[in-house]
Amino acid sequence: MRHRNLLESAFNAVISAAQPKFLRDEHFPKPPKGRVVVLWAGKGVAQVARAFERVWDGPLEGLVVTRCGYAVPCEPIEVVEAAHPIPDRTGLNAAHRMLMLAESLTAYDLLIALITGGGSAFLPAHPVGLSLRDEQALCSALLSSGAPISDMNCVRKHFSEIKGGRLALAAYPAKIVSYIVSDIPGDDLSLVPSGPTIPNSSTRQDALKMVNQYGLKLPAAVLQHLNTATADAADPTDARFKNNLVNLLASPQSSLDAASEIVRSNDIQPWILSDAIEGEAREIGKMHTAMAKHILGRDQPMHKPVCLISGGETTVTLKGSGRGGPNTEFLLSLTIAIDGTQGIDAFAADTDGIDGSGNNAGAFADGTTCARPCRMGLNAKDFLLNNDAYSAFEHLNDLFVPGSTGTNVNDFRAVIVQ
Repeated sequence: MRHRNLLESAFNAVISAAQPKFLRDEHFPKPPKGRVVVLWAGKGVAQVARAFERVWDGPLEGLVVTRCGYAVPCEPIEVVEAAHPIPDRTGLNAAHRMLMLAESLTAYDLLIALITGGGSAFLPAHPVGLSLRDEQALCSALLSSGAPISDMNCVRKHFSEIKGGRLALAAYPAKIVSYIVSDIPGDDLSLVPSGPTIPNSSTRQDALKMVNQYGLKLPAAVLQHLNTATADAADPTDARFKNNLVNLLASPQSSLDAASEIVRSNDIQPWILSDAIEGEAREIGKMHTAMAKHILGRDQPMHKPVCLISGGETTVTLKGSGRGGPNTEFLLSLTIAIDGTQGIDAFAADTDGIDGSGNNAGAFADGTTCARPCRMGLNAKDFLLNNDAYSAFEHLNDLFVPGSTGTNVNDFRAVIVQ
């Protein structure tokens, strides 16, 4: 593959641009008369917490939750590791502790909410009368449904004691400043992750429509809860949110811009399609293929060489029993569509370092990828039908395994047309 090193360099630029940077300026909160408490969760939250510790001048305390294996040393903020994408009891216990800390705050105190993608799974907080098993069943149904992340988080926030603005209400009347690394297409910050301090206008009626739309198979107790007023999330017009501040630390767009500069420095014209592409991963793979082939054959709407760059979060509707995630499934679909085509190199990876539940962030592919399994007696289409993209690229030694990146600004895709 001709451009493998370039594509990996572009990914590294994406990650570098998404690292948290706290600047001491007029937007940085002043120390309060009382306590400073740092809370919340996410795949990159430990790195954000450490960055905040280094610039905060004064005493503080706090608790953040990240994925197992993603912790970094922090002091005095406590870092807890919990399961992802299916929540566990460690996350549940941390959520209960977090609510107790928030409820202990007064008007003299300051709550710093450090919010990155993935936090929805790390802090299960099921409603009274339900169980962790119910919340796990809800998460499993959402993950296999093919629903976009915005719809998933709409449902999640109506089955929680801490999401949908409820953490902010628990901390009232303390001042709240939220710092966010966005992984949501379009940067709707109230959805990152499920809006613990920033409510939005979606209702439980919206959540019920999504349950029906995606055919979610949920426990009867979960459905019963969603049909009662107790599932209603916080009203965004509530006066208790009025003085809370929100700051965006990093976003998919800023990372795509950084990748573009790397591509341009190698005499290839970057073309950012969007930072908010959603949809079924295999269909998005076909769409990228169609664009790449058109440029390859007709040299329009841009002249070769060009690199198609996109972000957002694709999904996979699970029908098979294989291993993989949306980025590897995107690439497997793309490789089948470009089979035998010379002059196209492709890469896709999740910026948190994990695509789905495997150990890879994504993979590399080109026009030879589809034919190579055939020489081993394997069939790329069979892997795709079984949602087994991980195994397909594992056989080819084309998985991309960078390890934990310390951040999460959604998926990164790049297709070079030579």
